[in-house]
Amino acid sequence: MAKGVSKSAADADGRPGGMSPVNTDELEAALYWAERRVLEIQAKLHRWAIGDRERRFDDLFNLVTDPAFLLVAWDRVRGNRGARTAGVDGHTAMSIALGTGVEEFLDALRGSLKQRGFRPLPVWERMIPKANGKLRRLGIATITDRVVQASLKLVLEPIFEADFAPCSYGFRPNRRTHDAVAEVRHYATHSYEWVVEGDITACFDEISHPALMDRVRKRVGDKRVLALVKAFLKAGILGEDRLLRETSAGTPQGSILSPLLSNVTLSVLDEHVTTAPGGPATSPVERAKRRRHGLANVKLTRYADDWCLLVHGTRADAEKWRDEIAEVLTPMGLRLSPDKTLITHIDEGLDFLGWRIQRHRKRGTGKRYVYTYPAKKSLLAITARVKMICRMSRNKPLAALIHQLNPVLRGWCVHFRPGVSSRTFAYLRKVVWRQVMHWLRRKHGNGLLAAWKDIRRRYCDGGWWPHDGEVKLYNPGRVHITRYSYRGTKIPSPWPNAA
Repeated sequence: MAKGVSKSAADADGRPGGMSPVNTDELEAALYWAERRVLEIQAKLHRWAIGDRERRFDDLFNLVTDPAFLLVAWDRVRGNRGARTAGVDGHTAMSIALGTGVEEFLDALRGSLKQRGFRPLPVWERMIPKANGKLRRLGIATITDRVVQASLKLVLEPIFEADFAPCSYGFRPNRRTHDAVAEVRHYATHSYEWVVEGDITACFDEISHPALMDRVRKRVGDKRVLALVKAFLKAGILGEDRLLRETSAGTPQGSILSPLLSNVTLSVLDEHVTTAPGGPATSPVERAKRRRHGLANVKLTRYADDWCLLVHGTRADAEKWRDEIAEVLTPMGLRLSPDKTLITHIDEGLDFLGWRIQRHRKRGTGKRYVYTYPAKKSLLAITARVKMICRMSRNKPLAALIHQLNPVLRGWCVHFRPGVSSRTFAYLRKVVWRQVMHWLRRKHGNGLLAAWKDIRRRYCDGGWWPHDGEVKLYNPGRVHITRYSYRGTKIPSPWPNAA
């Protein structure tokens, strides 16, 4: 039993009269107190989960329906860009706030949950084109369902975070893609030279519901919470063809709860590799002994359903581990793509999370180092975006074009700044300059291309980099690169009092 949680949820620390954060006119003040209480309770849950790895939490439903958790869940749903997109009921976060009102909406939702009358509605399916020409299914839940899912996540995440392995980085607090890429580079530098590039076929669509629920039950004993999780899994899908389909497997990609559930599912892979002979749980002395006897050591790095297995051994060892991982994933309803699951040597290089990771000889020396820099696919994506923005903005002033380009360029460069990206940034600078200058020559050419000297005098002050008054075009070539330090197991917990 998770004793003491419900009492903590019911008491309003520091608020006169035990005021409910939902039934107050001071919504911002209520949100402050709600976030503070939620953080405290999450820290307790996380601490208890770490203290007893076999503990099952039985009294969680009262937290899911607690006014503080619902209010924080509403705030996170409302602050998401997807809040402007309606589900099958046609309601957006703004329409609920202006129509029903936040307090009334949360009160009604809490009553529905308490009285067991809440039923999730089907998600609205949207097909999103992928870079390879295929389509990805995106499930759009109703705002009501998103709030309940967000509240569920607030309760369940600190519990399962205690069990997740350090090698997992996707959709976890205080972790990012840079950590996963830095880990691959770190171990590739330390003799883990063979890499199994894993690709799970339609991971979010094929997760086995019974297998997933079995893993959730290991930590959650509250039947009401389990029923709520299962209800979301079985909610169904309303396709673009307006046909309702049942969901017998998978979790809708795009829902708030899906990343957590996918991590719970794929943690079976993390646990298998971590505890295997030669895995991260093996002592350094034992790993060295294994290498002397010709046995392989392995290290897994996973970001959601994208993962790499680094092998300190031979190609045959990597092939053996690829087959073993396929067997581990089978009970979860998942399978590896035979065409996309590759085995490569670090000298050949691999693309991982938009980065190219490859070992090269350093110019002017005989030494070889592992470098990380933007992958060609990432570079093609940003250059295509720049070209599209320039094509769609022909009738606008230059300042408007710059205001569209700058956030895109700045975000991309900041993301790829921690790497050997100078040449890439210089190339991107050339592409941006060429596109913008050609856009200006077309705009002022009266059907022809305007003269270079006229464009430079008007927009470059006689130089070469365009601006419109005080509005300056972002220059990727001036971005200074940095090195992202590998943090390993030193990533801090989001719950400061959990230690």
